[in-house]
Amino acid sequence: MTYLAALPVGLREQAWMAGTALALLLLLRRLPEKGGWRVLFLCATGFLLLRYLFWRTFFTLGFDDPFSFAASLTLYGAELYGIAMFLLSALVNVRPITHRRPGLETVEWPPVDVLIPTYDEPLEVVKTTLVAAVSMDYPPHLLNVYLLDDGATEARLSDPDPWRAGRARKRRQQMSRLCGRLGVRYLSRKDNEHAKAGNLNAALPRISGELIVVLDCDHVPTMDFLRETVPPLVENPRLFLVQTPHFFVTPDPIEKNLGLFNRMPSENDMFYGAVQPGLDFWQASFFCGSAAVLRRRALLENGGFSGLSVTEDAETALSLHARGWKSRYLLKPLISGLQPETFSGFISQRSRWAQGMVQLFLRKNPLRQQGLDDGQKLAYLNCMLFWFFPFARVVFLLAPLCFLLFGLKIYDAGIEEIAAYTFPYLAALILTANYLFGRVRWFLISEIYESMQSFFSLKAVVNTLRHPDRPEFIVTPKGKRLEKDFISPLVRPFYLLLCLLGLGFFAAAWRWGLYPEQRSLILITALWNGFGFLIVIASLGALYERRQRRGHPRLPAGDLPAELIIGADPVPVSIHDISTGGAALKGAGGRPGRRGILRLRHPLLNECCRFPVEIVARHPSPEGGMTGIRFHPESLEQYRQIVLLVHGDSRRWEEILARRERDVGILPAAGFLLACGFRQAGRHVSSLFSAFLNRMKRERHEAKAVFSPPDSGIASLPLGAGEGGAGHSFGEIDDAPGFDPAEESGR
Repeated sequence: MTYLAALPVGLREQAWMAGTALALLLLLRRLPEKGGWRVLFLCATGFLLLRYLFWRTFFTLGFDDPFSFAASLTLYGAELYGIAMFLLSALVNVRPITHRRPGLETVEWPPVDVLIPTYDEPLEVVKTTLVAAVSMDYPPHLLNVYLLDDGATEARLSDPDPWRAGRARKRRQQMSRLCGRLGVRYLSRKDNEHAKAGNLNAALPRISGELIVVLDCDHVPTMDFLRETVPPLVENPRLFLVQTPHFFVTPDPIEKNLGLFNRMPSENDMFYGAVQPGLDFWQASFFCGSAAVLRRRALLENGGFSGLSVTEDAETALSLHARGWKSRYLLKPLISGLQPETFSGFISQRSRWAQGMVQLFLRKNPLRQQGLDDGQKLAYLNCMLFWFFPFARVVFLLAPLCFLLFGLKIYDAGIEEIAAYTFPYLAALILTANYLFGRVRWFLISEIYESMQSFFSLKAVVNTLRHPDRPEFIVTPKGKRLEKDFISPLVRPFYLLLCLLGLGFFAAAWRWGLYPEQRSLILITALWNGFGFLIVIASLGALYERRQRRGHPRLPAGDLPAELIIGADPVPVSIHDISTGGAALKGAGGRPGRRGILRLRHPLLNECCRFPVEIVARHPSPEGGMTGIRFHPESLEQYRQIVLLVHGDSRRWEEILARRERDVGILPAAGFLLACGFRQAGRHVSSLFSAFLNRMKRERHEAKAVFSPPDSGIASLPLGAGEGGAGHSFGEIDDAPGFDPAEESGR
């Protein structure tokens, strides 16, 4: 194929070859995706890609002047990176495999230790995870749960700052009291050295279980977590890891701000739903830091969790794979987690991932690792090189401006050559991305996510390349509430980029009139500039942070039947959605403020449960009305029942994934994303305009106050202060924390 791709032919022959290959791709899209058809599809795309690469290398890199040549080589380098990543990605995903639990009728269950590291997460977040962990369906005498509290180490308790020391003491008191009530073992350590990896390693000498479960403190396990993940490790003694997907019940800030959550595949779904199964084929699926079961003997052989990088999870898996240990990826969501609430928190998380993967590439380059086979080396290389994408994204966004603003010749080709080589190449990339990942990644979403990260991750990557030892583990903030809408403080680079791309359109119009012989190239470059402009507009929409008042995410309950008892008479209801703080009921009435009992048969525990509740809102509807209730659990057992009702059933997560993971097609996906982006960008601009008007009014008021005589001394009420009390809005109910096991006694 490489030989045929390198043959020099005329433009007409090239057009016929490209058209035939694209027609083959369109035909193969309708055939089954597995087996030989999938390989043939990737080979047809590879042929077009190599045709473009040979032409681009030998016929478009002419030397006109030093500045044009430098810009041309920079763009060519970004394209080489993109082509290399495409080839690696195609190889990794050539034949993804899906494992299911072995059919073992009788399992001799081994002892399991559950390690839950925490740093500064809220007590309410940690409490939910601990309650679910001790409630997993597993022989109780073989299950030990440990809370590893790095927020109250000896170093933090003796901090010279009295406020910090007092905060650490209060945290230790609360966490240890909570652990005591739940039967969880509380562990802390001397200091915070090596962050999460150090925290886990400090616990290893103090535990004895054959298997170790690692859960982030905001990753709530389902009841069947161990029943699904332990059997493969029992069946295969050389297996060191069973990794499961990270399933999130809250949106990331881009999903939340653009209104995409559960209306399309999540940004994480591509990695956990397609990439990890592809890596598993090459025996390269790796530890993702949580929602996994590991073999303790393998970890001890490795000297514990690796800590040379800030991504200790992938580094540990790489070391153990090099030692000959095996891994398995189980494509079944068995935990429910939280995403960062703000774009700043999102960037902090992704910058740490980028730094860690760059550190691994520099220190433990998989191509030089003894013990890995060729497939494993390329699979790990793909995962590490991916995080260099900020270089390519920034180049692709700014490259058209080099020609439009400065006249630099960055792409030495005519319109006929571009039509014969470039357009088929781009069409093949789009078709193949949709073919491989259309179910879990819609068209344009990668461009939006990666472009928004690039300007911040680029700095992190460059700093890591310069100083591989300096990156520090930064805990991602989660579990926060946003009381109002606001514009992200990280928006300024996008304002600048929007102005530059807008200036590019004026430059294109100026060149159109001044250089009529270049109009075809000007048009293509202006379209390229316009594509970047659309991405930045959508990014501005995602940078308008929408408020999030609920502390507990509401999840669909599938209209679970129940009874609401207020007074003496029970009223049949169905639970529309639910959280650990409250629920929405269909078919019930009642005045806000009234208290009662919600009675139902627990679908997992198969027993009748009664929960004290308070009505907080009532909205009439054609279906009989919707009632918002708040839970008031009176005992730890009631709280446990609520947690399992909300987070305990893995079938609910599978149903949610099945509903949102669907391929709607390339053009519908693009239209949907751009519509959401532009709508939210309009709110962004409206917010800016309102802030400007309010500032002008405030300045006029201050100026008037300076030159006006003193008033009569009668104070005026703030705007809205004289109005009636703020009523409840069902869409804005703030879930109450309910029963707190950290307190000495219940209600």
